[in-house]
Amino acid sequence: MPSGRYHRLLAAAGVRLCWCRGGCRLLCKIWCREEREKSRGSSSVSVGHDRPSQRHAGAVERLAAAWEPQTSGPRGLGCARRGDGGDRGRGCAVNSALSARRRRLNASREVDPVELPNCRLVKGIERGSEDIDILPNGLAFISSGLKYPGMHNFAPDKPGEIFLMDLIEENPRAVELRISRGFDLASFSPHGISTYIGEDDSVYLFVVNHPHQKSTVEVFKFSEDDNSLVHLKTVRHDLLSSVNDIVAVGPDSFYATNDHYFSDFILMFLEMFLGLTWSNVVYYSPKEVKEVAAGFYSANGINISPDRKYIYVADILDHSVHVMEKHANWNLTHVKRLQLDTLLDNLFVDPYTGDIWTGCHPNGMKLIYYSPENLPASEVLRIQNILSEKPTVTRVYAENGSVLQGSSVAAVYEGKLLIGTVFHRALYCNL
Repeated sequence: MPSGRYHRLLAAAGVRLCWCRGGCRLLCKIWCREEREKSRGSSSVSVGHDRPSQRHAGAVERLAAAWEPQTSGPRGLGCARRGDGGDRGRGCAVNSALSARRRRLNASREVDPVELPNCRLVKGIERGSEDIDILPNGLAFISSGLKYPGMHNFAPDKPGEIFLMDLIEENPRAVELRISRGFDLASFSPHGISTYIGEDDSVYLFVVNHPHQKSTVEVFKFSEDDNSLVHLKTVRHDLLSSVNDIVAVGPDSFYATNDHYFSDFILMFLEMFLGLTWSNVVYYSPKEVKEVAAGFYSANGINISPDRKYIYVADILDHSVHVMEKHANWNLTHVKRLQLDTLLDNLFVDPYTGDIWTGCHPNGMKLIYYSPENLPASEVLRIQNILSEKPTVTRVYAENGSVLQGSSVAAVYEGKLLIGTVFHRALYCNL
């Protein structure tokens, strides 16, 4: 059972609790449904986290301190008068936080359709295509089978996969890549991916992985002769605590986004509920690991400009893309922020034009609280000339979820478009 510190914080935040097998859990539709299914004998993988690690010592106190200014003082978010009891201030603060959360999730938005005429669903991809990266020769890598806390999954008992599509072919098909022996396939839960071509033309694939609800980065070498991935190493670090996406900048170095400060599910929920901007970007190499950007609601997709001078980061809950200049010491400085009206997920950069393509969630509430009667929509944006005063933003594709649910990435190659999703199918289009 959670400690008294948890109870005090949750009570202060006005969060209700439900009692499920294994202890006390936050009351949310997905969480409690999964716990009830487990109590009936389901063998699905647990979506829970351990207690906060030593890195999070004092985490509850820090969250409580963040909450206190909203519930104390003469007005407490403008709704508690001097002399009123704390309950009224907390109640108003909870209502305000809920309203802010709905705004961040675009809970009221319905999508206006934008159709593409020459599209088909990719056969063989049934459990998501969360991220896609494409080599200069047209080989597209696709991550599938992500298991993420609170997120829907059509087959939670199956391990994740990496697919390959050759976009040079007239009718490309998805082929599952074989992964070398010795790698723990049973707990494979791939998230963001990035490719890197070495000086000897070797192809490295970096994969964000969530084994047992932790965060690691797996480094593979791609063998085109037999369509396989040779596992080279697993990267773990305290600063890589809640990794979402990654962009490789060397054969063993990368930038990564942490979409939350915490890795404990309860604290992650409260972090988002309170609207805290504690998410960050980390640079990793064998010689140095450091935070290079911070202050995001939830840093998600990350990529690099074709000239390797700028790093792009999508803040999914802020509906924005941040442009940062990369320096020789790998530090980043903020250049600009492009505000949009949708939840941007992964970013793909066209290496020839520099255009940014992104898969988006028009309504994040539908994605989190998945229902077959109220499907999450899909949306693809193309951003041109992002460094200019007025970048051009084009809605290339949008639909209500009847074809494609929860788009997370859009990648292009010579007039061909691949759209991936968090947990659904993948769509292939000729532009």
